[in-house]
Amino acid sequence: MEKLIKILGKIKPVDQDASSRCKDHLDNLTKPPGSLGVLEEIVQKLAAITGEIKPQLPKKTVVLMAGDHGVVAEGVSAYPQEVTPQMVMNFLSGGAAMNVLARHADAQLVVVDVGVAVDLPSHPSLQIRKVAYGTNNFAKGPAMTRRQAIAALECGIDVAEECIAQGTGIFGTGEMGIGNTTSSAAITAVYSGEDIAAVCGRGTGLDDGKLQNKIRVIREAINLNEPDTTDALDVLSKLGGYEIAGMAGVMLAAAAHGIPVLVDGFISGAAALIASKLHPLANQYMLASHLSEEPGHGVTLEILGLVPFLKMNMRLGEGTGSALAMTMVDAAIKICTEMASFADAGVAKAIE
Repeated sequence: MEKLIKILGKIKPVDQDASSRCKDHLDNLTKPPGSLGVLEEIVQKLAAITGEIKPQLPKKTVVLMAGDHGVVAEGVSAYPQEVTPQMVMNFLSGGAAMNVLARHADAQLVVVDVGVAVDLPSHPSLQIRKVAYGTNNFAKGPAMTRRQAIAALECGIDVAEECIAQGTGIFGTGEMGIGNTTSSAAITAVYSGEDIAAVCGRGTGLDDGKLQNKIRVIREAINLNEPDTTDALDVLSKLGGYEIAGMAGVMLAAAAHGIPVLVDGFISGAAALIASKLHPLANQYMLASHLSEEPGHGVTLEILGLVPFLKMNMRLGEGTGSALAMTMVDAAIKICTEMASFADAGVAKAIE
């Protein structure tokens, strides 16, 4: 708990003056003010986070947290639990969509076992920081203990701080865990007050009957566990997942160190909710990479006050959206740092 408290104490408001000065710089480049739209908004937010008027191209890291969910015993997923370790091995061999997009973005991919239900073989690209062998079935009781929730959060903090020490200047979040859209829908429902059906999607591809079962399971689990929305650790321990906690820890550490975080899809969004409830300024350091097809994701982003800058009809997770968005961040930074000003180019400004 001491590590978590220390990180929370370091989170400060972003530098709005730097953002304003960055906008002044952008408005003096050879284009009508604001004509590059979201690209300009991205770099202004980076300026606020980093305090740099002209943010530089950062070292990019996507942290992919893996963990299993006991609630899969309730038939809430189209895939069996063994897919989680199988996909982790796929990440390690470089064959997943996430690997392709990380390579495309020139981003480092860090894979962490924070709660996979089986022992994984050692691998030079795998960090084994297992808190437990999957969560408990939250349809029967809390997903984890409060102590375990804190341990998983602090795992994410440790991973992030090690990456920052090695030069990481921007994070993306990713995950793998069969059943984690169920956990994410539960977290989103309790914080939004929306009906379960409005925030619960098909996940990996449920048919209508199994979707209705998933909605029922979540509703009954919330009624059983009675999470306290004024206590983020209570919500996390009763309804969360170890990979969700791990990603939230990454987000908190990034905020404490003034590092931007690209939030991926629905599950990353649930982690962002937990992080923002643990510290209300944490979301100032977040950028929403894309809008997932999962119906609850838009609700999550609305609570966070984040506007996604890509809409690609994606629903894979893994960090794919955050990796893809990193290429947009690169473009935004290059616009800010490489475009000529009106004076440099000898171009007349608009008539006042």
